[in-house]
Amino acid sequence: MTAGLRAGTRPAVATAVADRLLRHTARALPERGAGPDPGRLHLDWAGPVGSPLSLSLSDERAVQAACGLMHVHGRATGGPAPLAVDYASAVTGVLAALGVTALHVGRAGGLDLREVRTSVSQGALLAVGQYLAAATAQGGHGPSEPELPAGEADSGLATLVTSDGARVEIETLDPGAWREFWAGLGVPPAVAGRGWLPFQQRFATAVCPLPGALRRTVRRRTLADLRAAAHHAGVSLLTVRSDPAPAACPEPWQLIPGPGTDGDTRVVSGSRRDAALPLAGLRVVESTRRVQGPLAGHVLRMLGADVVRIEPPGGDPMRGLAPLAGDCSARFLALNAGKPVVEADLTTARGRAAVRALIAGADVFLHNWAPGRATRFGLSAADLLPAHPRLVHAGASGFGDAFGDRPPAGTDYLAQVHSGLAAAVRPADEPPAPSLMTLTDVLGGLVCAQGVLTALAARRATGRGGRVHSSLLSAGALVPRPAHRAHWTPLDRPLRTADGHLYLGPRARRHPEAVCRVLDAASVEDAPARTARRTTDDWRARLAEAGLTATPVLTDLADLPRDAAFRAAVAPPDPAAAYARPRTPWEFA
Repeated sequence: MTAGLRAGTRPAVATAVADRLLRHTARALPERGAGPDPGRLHLDWAGPVGSPLSLSLSDERAVQAACGLMHVHGRATGGPAPLAVDYASAVTGVLAALGVTALHVGRAGGLDLREVRTSVSQGALLAVGQYLAAATAQGGHGPSEPELPAGEADSGLATLVTSDGARVEIETLDPGAWREFWAGLGVPPAVAGRGWLPFQQRFATAVCPLPGALRRTVRRRTLADLRAAAHHAGVSLLTVRSDPAPAACPEPWQLIPGPGTDGDTRVVSGSRRDAALPLAGLRVVESTRRVQGPLAGHVLRMLGADVVRIEPPGGDPMRGLAPLAGDCSARFLALNAGKPVVEADLTTARGRAAVRALIAGADVFLHNWAPGRATRFGLSAADLLPAHPRLVHAGASGFGDAFGDRPPAGTDYLAQVHSGLAAAVRPADEPPAPSLMTLTDVLGGLVCAQGVLTALAARRATGRGGRVHSSLLSAGALVPRPAHRAHWTPLDRPLRTADGHLYLGPRARRHPEAVCRVLDAASVEDAPARTARRTTDDWRARLAEAGLTATPVLTDLADLPRDAAFRAAVAPPDPAAAYARPRTPWEFA
């Protein structure tokens, strides 16, 4: 790799994450100094180039406020709240590495691409893409944001507290296992059943208002009781630590070159859907579900690859989840629109043969199956690479090998717990709990895609494919976090105004005495009461007169496509797509 990313006023965390990933990519390539050139990257706080956003957003928290992250993360606790980590910057660091590596692959294939641009605001918008689609769907109504009981600030979280003070996160995708778990704790099936829908919908709504009876039951039982019930029912359970340090720090991905010797470096010819994009001509076959895997395929498609989905007979069940955009789930379309579908029953020999035939003409096979499933289907790297030595076989999991052959359910919230994010995303005066925004799913999909690009870059040099593996855990470990949980003052949280919320800029937070003078507040603690008396625009003007900045906090994602400042970054609903969606986060020149 060449010298590190170019210095300047670019976002430091995004730059550091991108640099780490590009160094990891360079180590996988056979020739030193022949890897992706980070000098071709332009990384900013806001974009696209020339949009009004580039003049108004200049730090992580401003981006979180303006792009909806505070809104989605705060749903479970009753109001907008910042993530206490630089999450948007971490997402953007992966996007930056993806752009630079894709540019490298495209240039090696003969495309005249000189540079790539992205920004933290575009990373943030990609992170809320599914929530944006649901909020703007034109075809139907989905699960609304439930009202939280007054005085119960954490009642929208899924985290449970035992009689001996343990905070636990449970996971199952099986309603029978859910019912059996609660039966083991003495809860009647009807009561347990009322909790199943909000528990499952938390992936879509970012809030989980479980019936109070379930929480009270847990508070009367010990951690040992819950572990016994979970083990009996086959429900995964992890305790939530207060230490933000990750329990493990795996490499972002592992790449194992395929068998054989260096050979043909040509590319399998696809349809070249858009020859101006760096992955034009590459074909990807994916068998994925939920978020992590589909997002990886979505990213590869945005970079120009042709992506074909394998779905079970009748289609992916997620297609029917409300809200609908036309006749399909808006959340599903946010990750899968534009991917042709081949239906195949992988439990049958005929279905598996059909998939092998598709893979024979592909550059990449991508899946996020549970451990062992690829081997049972005869579709593991060991099964496919001997006959297709140029194939990139990409698997994305929840935990990699961190738990051996008995991993917990590989879902976002358990990955947040084990990676330390559940403690890091909240300040020290709040109990640790995962964000119900799917943080590691988004990062996991992006890291998986970067692993694929690394394997494609290596194949350009050697002609050999290989097996690449990433996980939610390895993605979560990328998010920088302090050694100890952050301590906040009222100025570190959104301030309620007469017509919304306002988040103070970094200079204002560093100079609380100046803020108190503008607000006519006796102390920092008095500030929230003062800001409620005037409108957001009024306070912004008054703060600006004192040389202080503040950002209005977005609290309705449906407002994004109507905001002129976001016109270049967000595509509104239209006849072709009945939901709003972030535009591609890269600009290639």
